[in-house]
Amino acid sequence: MTADMYRYRKLTEEQQRHVVQERQHRGFPMHSPPHLDAPNGFRIVTGTCFEHRSILQTTNRLTEFEDQLLGLLTETTHECAAWCVLPNHYHILVKVASIEILTTRLGKLHGRTAFEWNGEDSERGRTVWYRCQDRVMRSDAHYCTTLNYIHNNPVKHGLTARWQDWPFSSVHWYLKEKGREWLMENWREYPVLNYGLGWDDFIF
Repeated sequence: MTADMYRYRKLTEEQQRHVVQERQHRGFPMHSPPHLDAPNGFRIVTGTCFEHRSILQTTNRLTEFEDQLLGLLTETTHECAAWCVLPNHYHILVKVASIEILTTRLGKLHGRTAFEWNGEDSERGRTVWYRCQDRVMRSDAHYCTTLNYIHNNPVKHGLTARWQDWPFSSVHWYLKEKGREWLMENWREYPVLNYGLGWDDFIF
């Protein structure tokens, strides 16, 4: 596996297991367990690459961006319940006191990474990030469905066949701390179905 040509779905099963084990060994996630009965203040926040270009296409970029994103969330949120970083966008489910502070910090993160990646790719002036959008959780059901949606995102976009095979996601914390049966029960009770259809198709 080479970092420069990395695309997770093209790895062998053995390579995929190695990547997942390495992510788990590093101790993700960094945040405390979520309070599933307290949706107030939680929202899904999504950042998207311009024109859905897969600019985070290498192992290094996915790893480094996830590291920086989680560090930022430690400083700016009360709680991070779920996240997933993909080659062209990311989702986070967070509880914040100020969405303005969070989006300002995310904007600075976008600016830093865009400058770095454009230099690496010899593409100065390229627009890397398109926008950051958020949506408040309306209920416990909305919260739980959103958690499932975030974990299912790599499957939805054809990056992997199973949630647990994508390394850059909070699903590994849930598998370790809650167990597979807990995740499956949550999925059965709160299926994604047509979640996001219409208002957020252009991002998700």
